Amino acid sequence: MTMKTATPIAFALLLAAAAAQAQTPVGTSGAAPPAAPRAATAAAATTPDYRLVSGDKLRIEVYKDAQLSQSLQIRPDGKITLPLVGDVPAAGRTSVELRDAIAKSLQEYMTDPTVTVIVTETTPQIIYVTGEVNKPGAYSLVNGQMSIIQAIALAGGLTEFANKKDIQVLRKTATGMEKLRFNYKEVLNDETQREPLQLRPGDTILVK
Repeated sequence: MTMKTATPIAFALLLAAAAAQAQTPVGTSGAAPPAAPRAATAAAATTPDYRLVSGDKLRIEVYKDAQLSQSLQIRPDGKITLPLVGDVPAAGRTSVELRDAIAKSLQEYMTDPTVTVIVTETTPQIIYVTGEVNKPGAYSLVNGQMSIIQAIALAGGLTEFANKKDIQVLRKTATGMEKLRFNYKEVLNDETQREPLQLRPGDTILVK
């Protein structure tokens, strides 16, 4: 039995198929190109000593564990929740302190966990001044820094009825609400020029 001669149409189809195969890049076998790697999480502009506050958004990365790696927001109670670990106090800690706390908690479940904490978004850095001041209200920290003396000045200074010896700063920390006492009169008369109490975002100055 003899093979029939290919028709012109069939021959053209064979040429088209060969041309298409020649245009396929070597090694791809016609498969779709690999997906581009995920872009790195953008970090917010913070200083190393920045203390986390409620509302801050974080990216927690646990090396080689996609399930534990989470994007989270610090709750109003100052905590975050992670698988295995559960609730972890975050407000009042630096990102490094939070990283170490998470890694320590994970040691119960894995060997030498590698944890990274990235602050992706911060809440407005505001402090509050209330009570016996001339202009009570909320004030923005300048470059994330402000002393209690500067804050009182921004609030128009103390009224004549203010107790200068017992001004309080209410501060939310990783372990709960902390109350700091400040003697305004003593600092004004202090010749040692000690650095006044430095405020943190979320602090409330209460002047009685």
